[in-house]
Formats: sequence, C-alpha cells, structure tokens
Amino acid sequence: MMRPARLAVGVVSAGRVGSVLGAALARAGHTVVAASGISTESVRRAERLLPEVPLLPPDQVVGRADLVVLAVPDDELAGLVRGLVATESVRPGQIIVHTSGAHGIAVLGPAADAGALPLALHPVMTFTGRPEDLDRMAACSVGITAAPGDEAAWNVGEALVVEMGAAPVRVPESARPLYHAALAHGANHLATLAADCAELLREAGITDPEKMLEPLLSAALDNALRQGDRALTGPVARGDTGTVRAHLRVLAEEAPDIAPAYVTLAKRTAARASAAGLLAPDGAAEIGDLLDHFAGGRETP
Repeated sequence: MMRPARLAVGVVSAGRVGSVLGAALARAGHTVVAASGISTESVRRAERLLPEVPLLPPDQVVGRADLVVLAVPDDELAGLVRGLVATESVRPGQIIVHTSGAHGIAVLGPAADAGALPLALHPVMTFTGRPEDLDRMAACSVGITAAPGDEAAWNVGEALVVEMGAAPVRVPESARPLYHAALAHGANHLATLAADCAELLREAGITDPEKMLEPLLSAALDNALRQGDRALTGPVARGDTGTVRAHLRVLAEEAPDIAPAYVTLAKRTAARASAAGLLAPDGAAEIGDLLDHFAGGRETP
C-alpha cells in the first residue's frame, strides 16, 4: 500500500470530526499547519486536540496545506468547495478530502478541475470531539471514494485511513447514497428507538431506564450483527398476537406519538421473521392483519 509522504495538513473546520482527524493525522507523523474554527466550542476543541495550531480563515488554511480536510456539514460542502476554488486557494497537486457520508467525490469536482486530488473519507463512528475518539478510531471503518480507475488515488485514501488507525472500505461513487442511508437508518434511528424505550419505561415508573436497557439492547445488537435474522425474538417473531395487541392498545392510549413507529417496525420484523422461516405463514397473516388494524398507531373499527 502506498504510504503518503509527510504532509502539511489543513483542517476546515475544527469541529468534532475535523479536530479528531487532524489529531489522528498528526499522530501518524503529518503536520497540522492550520485549522479554522469560529465558535467557542471549536476554539476549545482545537486547543485540546490541535495545540499550537493557528486558527485561520478557511482560504488561508487551504493555502498552507498539502492535504486539506473539509469536515463541514453535508449541505455546506458544495458551496465551500466552490468558494475555495473561486479564491484560488486550491492548487494543483493538493489532496482535498471531505468527511461527509452523503457525498462522494462529485461534490469536489471544482477542486479536481483545479488540479487537486479529490477523496471522500467518511469515518463510520460517532464523534464526541474528545481525545478518546482517537482510540475509538482503532475499531472504526472509513468509507473511501476516489475516482473510478484511479488506483493511485484509492491507494492514497487507504494509506491515510490506515495511518489514522482505522480500516478502509471502498465505496463506489454510485453506492454512496445507499451506503449513507443504511448507516443513518441504523445509527440515527437506533438512537431514537433507545430514547423512546427509555421514555416509555420512565412513564411506567422505572427510575433508571438506561441501566435496565443497556444489557438488553447491547445483547440484542450483538446478536443481530452476529446472527442476522436468526437473532429475531419477541412476540412479533413468535406470532403472539395477544401480546402484540396489548402493546398496540397501551401505546395508542399512553404514547400515541410512538405507536406508529411500533407498528412500522413490527411489520418489518414480521416480514423478516417470515422470510427467515421463524414465523409460520398463518402466524404472519394474523400479525399482519392485526398491524393493519392499528395502521397509523390507532385501532380502527
């Protein structure tokens, strides 16, 4: 695998992702020469993870760097790239990296036209912006996208990821939307689901729902990742219509905002359990009819 030369790194901006990646690159032997950061949180984060690195406007950060890390929100990325090119901050030979999961390298097209090497490096983890994130990257995958057929570019991306301690995974440009939808569906909706469960337990009088949920949800996630659909359990997968009906009725009464999500996820669970042979056809039909009876989270006549 190609090992990049020691590079001057510029980070735009010093948010939770950018500051950690900058620190990871510095730990790998590169030199972070500048970063951008305006908010109080960004300044403090840079002081903690990127000590003595000057904070400058984005165009000046890019002008000093061989490797530019653009760690900005998805919707800001295209405008930032166009602005940097318009100010002639981007130069031929630079490596321009963004960390967005939603975008491939097409969004870096203006920088590529200016002679830069475009790369998308998306760390598949949740960042806190604290030093422990550096250690957590050892168990992290990074989705890499480079230009089709440009093996040298793919190798540069992989080498940078390995240097930061993570595992590179190639993601073609055409697959980025589905790739990111899958990750968001899992991570974001899992967080929502856990928070909803904790809220319901509090309403049921449980004083420390997180403590109760942690071993249950941790085991469920571990089993699902190891066993797939064979890990499905619970009343839907067993075809226990009486229990599911009781759930639906109490949720419709006590938590009408959560009830529709239960119905939707129960339908997906039934479909997967049926396809895996865990739920017999008759049981699947009964569960399906019951869930249709509570479409939208409310019991229909």
